[in-house]
Amino acid sequence: MKLKYIFLFVFLGLVNITTAQQKEITLLEIWSGAFATSGMDVLHSMNNGQQYTVLNRRSGSVDKYDYKTLQKVETIVKASDLSEIQSFSSYSFSDDESKMILATKVERVFRRSTLGIFYVYDIASKKVTKISNNKIQEPTFSPNGKKVAYVYENNIYIKDLMSGKETQITNDGVKNKIINGVTDWVYEEEFGFVRAFQWNAASDHIAFIRFDETEVPEFSMDVYGTKLYPQQHVFKYPKAGEKNAIVSLHLHSLKSGKTSEINLGEYTDFYIPRIKWTNDPNLLSVQVINRHQNELDLIMYNAASNQAKIVLKETDKAYIDITDNLTFLADNSFIWTSEKDGFNHIYHYKKDGTLINQVTKGNWEVTKYYGYDEDEDRVFYQSVENGSINRDIYAIKINGKKKKRLSTKEGTNSAKFSADFTYYINTFNNVTTPNEYTLHLAKNGKLVKEIKNNASVKAKLANYKMSPKEFFTLKTAKGQELNAWIIKPADFDASKKYPVFMYQYSGPGSQQVANRWNGANDYWYHMLAQKGMIIVCVDGRGTGFKGADFKKVTYKELGKYEVEDQIDAAIELGKRSYVDKDRIGIWGWSYGGFMSSNCILKGNDVFSMAIAVAPVTSWRFYDSIYTERYMQTPQENASGYDDNSPINYVDRLKGDYLLVHGTGDDNVHVQNTMRMIDALVNANKQFDWLIYPDKNHGIYGGYTRLHLYTKMTNFIENTLLKK
Repeated sequence: MKLKYIFLFVFLGLVNITTAQQKEITLLEIWSGAFATSGMDVLHSMNNGQQYTVLNRRSGSVDKYDYKTLQKVETIVKASDLSEIQSFSSYSFSDDESKMILATKVERVFRRSTLGIFYVYDIASKKVTKISNNKIQEPTFSPNGKKVAYVYENNIYIKDLMSGKETQITNDGVKNKIINGVTDWVYEEEFGFVRAFQWNAASDHIAFIRFDETEVPEFSMDVYGTKLYPQQHVFKYPKAGEKNAIVSLHLHSLKSGKTSEINLGEYTDFYIPRIKWTNDPNLLSVQVINRHQNELDLIMYNAASNQAKIVLKETDKAYIDITDNLTFLADNSFIWTSEKDGFNHIYHYKKDGTLINQVTKGNWEVTKYYGYDEDEDRVFYQSVENGSINRDIYAIKINGKKKKRLSTKEGTNSAKFSADFTYYINTFNNVTTPNEYTLHLAKNGKLVKEIKNNASVKAKLANYKMSPKEFFTLKTAKGQELNAWIIKPADFDASKKYPVFMYQYSGPGSQQVANRWNGANDYWYHMLAQKGMIIVCVDGRGTGFKGADFKKVTYKELGKYEVEDQIDAAIELGKRSYVDKDRIGIWGWSYGGFMSSNCILKGNDVFSMAIAVAPVTSWRFYDSIYTERYMQTPQENASGYDDNSPINYVDRLKGDYLLVHGTGDDNVHVQNTMRMIDALVNANKQFDWLIYPDKNHGIYGGYTRLHLYTKMTNFIENTLLKK
């Protein structure tokens, strides 16, 4: 009897283990965060390089930690100790770290811009000073910590922290007309910054960009909300080929109280994507790029002599990407990154623009520039030297010698360096390893200690019915060799025929095939694989990190070569014995939706279904800076716009097509989908569509993502799995 019970116990135990390993992922788990990894708080390295601070949201405090021990040293400020502030959501230090700006009641404007109520906290005296009673933008300490500049209702103000006096230095700011000191919508979105004013090192001048968007066409969106009548949201949005804001650069002298316009030279229809003071308090660097974005000038403006001089010219047969990598050394020589040799690399120039040397070289890309350590004369950077799907951390002497790979594990490594480059915190992950955080010595990459890992997430996933994501190179019939990954069902049987569901984004310089840990979509792909399909992703021409030629081949013809590569990839997949070539689908979001729409139309004999979420359907509808960078204007390149617009190919639709958009999308306007729907109706083509009221480009909030992915999953099951 005892042996019988023992056998039964063991048998039931084996059944439980087998059952546990066969758990299936659900959409509710994915979008409730069941597989989320634990991250590190965003840290600020203190000037001494030995300590850092983090915002502890749970306790409402800014705490200081020691790099070497990772132990808390002290609490710098805690909201509960301040009668004036109930809580704060972010903080920034003055240059000498004696004061902090604390952000409260923050509300979003667009993707990067916010409004809020801000306070200055004096660490020694524990005194709290409200900067303004109004909700303001971009409050910034002067380098000497005595003043704060900020923007309110499109005008720049300066507050003297000693006297409390406020000075308004611009007076012409008007909504949808004149903006001073912060960017307009298109600069914010496409050049990636909001604050358009800069203090000089001596704290006696502020340089700022002024935007005159009076002639920029307005775009309006209905906001349905919960009231009886909807409201209109109206803002300036320059579409491709339309008028941009007229930009000008200005200088305000705190000593004289006067503001003057800086004469940059004979430029027309141009952008100022970056301004930055050098170490010389009289010398301002200005980047000016033409509307085509293929000619960039680095200008040095001397405030003392009122002279502007071009020190560096960059030209490209296609376009130039704007970065934040410009770094001035103690002697005002500078570090610059460029694709001019065909790959993105680091260069060192004298202050007059004379090239000293190319710091990094090779048929690989620098993907991040981390900084320069003056004491060791070393530059730190991230690159794809170990394969375009990987990321590694390197150090190199500024003369281009003694390069050292600091990271050791193959996958995605990224670094956060201490202010003096003594330490760095490495974040590592790959396709089989969730985020690991470790502390290292910058001089040699040596591990100091482990900080945090996500082994529990990996252990949890071991209970689920999952198969590995496999990387491979897909070669098309035309000879293109493309990075790809594939997820097969866990019970994959090569003798069976499976439907294939392809994902891509395909935008210029992007990458989806990377050796990194799962995102939310990856869990969805594993869930779909559990249902009996193969998921594939292919990075076609136009994507990044394989050199400028591979990336820029799509210039003036967005959607031509990228679509060709996805169609050709699907054809190659269809040749595999285990693939049902009559059941191949494709999907994408934003640029990916533009692609999937084109694929089911131009590849109507290859793809049987497609899903397009928030798609661009004609580049004529998208913004000027992004679109013209890759396409020039519609007036110059009409065929490039129209030959690759899915709107013009709706008569080719044969398969199943799902179109999704949010009406509150200020980026890719719902106009794109509405015009696509109109064209499909006029062509008498049947399709499915779903509109989310007031949702922006991300289509999220509440149960929205769960609803969307449920809709897409049902659509996939009814098209690819039931045929």
